[in-house]
Amino acid sequence: MAEQNLRKIRIQKLEAIQRAGINPYPGTVKRTHTITEALKDFAKLSKTETLVILTGRIRSLREHGGSCFLHFQDGTNQIQAYFKKNRLGEKSYQFFLDNFDIGDFIEIRGILFKTKRGEKTIEAGDYKMLAKSLLPLPEKWHGLQDVEERYRKRYLDLLFNPDVKEKFILRSKTTKEIRNFLEKKGFLEVETPILQPIYGGAKAKPFKTHLNALNMDLYLRIAPELYLKRLVIGGFDKVFEIGRLFRNEGMDKSHNPEYTSLEFYWAYADYKDMMKMVEEMFKSILKNVFKRTTIEYEGRKIDFKTPWQRIEFSALVKKHTKIDLREINDKALAQKAKKLGIDIPKGAGKPEIADEIYKKLCRPKIWNPCFVINHPLGSFPLAKELDQKTHIVNGISNERKLANFQMVIAGWEMALGFSELNDPLEQRKRFEEQEKLRKKGFEEAQRIDKDFLEALEYGMPPVAGIGMGIDRLVAVLSNSHALREAMLFPMMKQKNKK
Repeated sequence: MAEQNLRKIRIQKLEAIQRAGINPYPGTVKRTHTITEALKDFAKLSKTETLVILTGRIRSLREHGGSCFLHFQDGTNQIQAYFKKNRLGEKSYQFFLDNFDIGDFIEIRGILFKTKRGEKTIEAGDYKMLAKSLLPLPEKWHGLQDVEERYRKRYLDLLFNPDVKEKFILRSKTTKEIRNFLEKKGFLEVETPILQPIYGGAKAKPFKTHLNALNMDLYLRIAPELYLKRLVIGGFDKVFEIGRLFRNEGMDKSHNPEYTSLEFYWAYADYKDMMKMVEEMFKSILKNVFKRTTIEYEGRKIDFKTPWQRIEFSALVKKHTKIDLREINDKALAQKAKKLGIDIPKGAGKPEIADEIYKKLCRPKIWNPCFVINHPLGSFPLAKELDQKTHIVNGISNERKLANFQMVIAGWEMALGFSELNDPLEQRKRFEEQEKLRKKGFEEAQRIDKDFLEALEYGMPPVAGIGMGIDRLVAVLSNSHALREAMLFPMMKQKNKK
């Protein structure tokens, strides 16, 4: 029967309930136990024949002579209910059969008992409609071939796929553990503006909007970094924020225009301290959420045993491509990239070209947690330059590099961290260089934020900072192939409507 015909029948049932003087969407609910609580205390409650009131959605319904069985579930568990004509009375029993359907929410008052087969059950002495559903639940949702339909109707995906629900419970636990870890380390959780007069803190294309009240253009933030640094300048030595970011860019396995990010900043620390902190944080997540140090992703084991590998960016590129970044200019590097089949963004400089090569040919080869360190100068305008006099990697000392790291797991970029640039004159110069790239057509170039530069001139202490994608982290930890699987409501292309 077509869905719309079923909907008409359910509306007729809704009207019958209303004609009987019953509100099919009552404003109050009486419940003595969740289903999980009732099952946990089942022995005591059934032995004492305690009257309990349970609530939930009907998931199955079968009639057998003068009685019927149904399963219903709340947000905690599922239990069977037994409706008997002799107990409810013929009129009340028939009213239930005539007007209640799978998908309806119900309140059941009764006594707990075990059936002959040993199934824990509540025998209904009375019942109440809590919410009449007008559309039938799909019968074969689990085998649905259109994966995108699951994302569009996530509410049904959660109802029919327990594994999906568990994935988002895992996400909540992981985020909670991150908060607990940082708070124990003395970090203060803060909130910074989502609507910003100038976007900054990352290389990305923003969403633009307009504020009518002040007649000014605003941008949805691409990162909270510059505001969090203002707080460090203001005297908060340890701050973090978990919140939504927005980037008007492409969509693929690891990108969504709207996503959740963790950023935290630690005064009087550097990027090496931050790498150790990240290792410690992951150890806490694995111990308290997963109870182990290894997980499975895409059929392979990921071992989070510390210390993680550290490998220099230039060394990694040379290992997988034979390109020596010290001995090649931007034009020659662009030609090499094209020969390798890599698209180069318009106006991109040498660091951006090198990053495109790295993302396609190097990063996918990293499996266990790894820190890719010391990107070429110019890669990240907000990162401090590495002190070459005191730090030489693999005998290379003539290439200007950054005091930074990128954390990679299973080919995914999970986080980016720096020793943050706190020289206001050098920061101004970096912003000006980015503006030159923007004029050449590089849309992701960072903008000059004059207010931030002024704040920086009042003085910012040495700071280590990091930005981490929560969605990517959960995707890997929950064995999800794509980012959308780890987001409750990912961005979807609208379906054509007739």
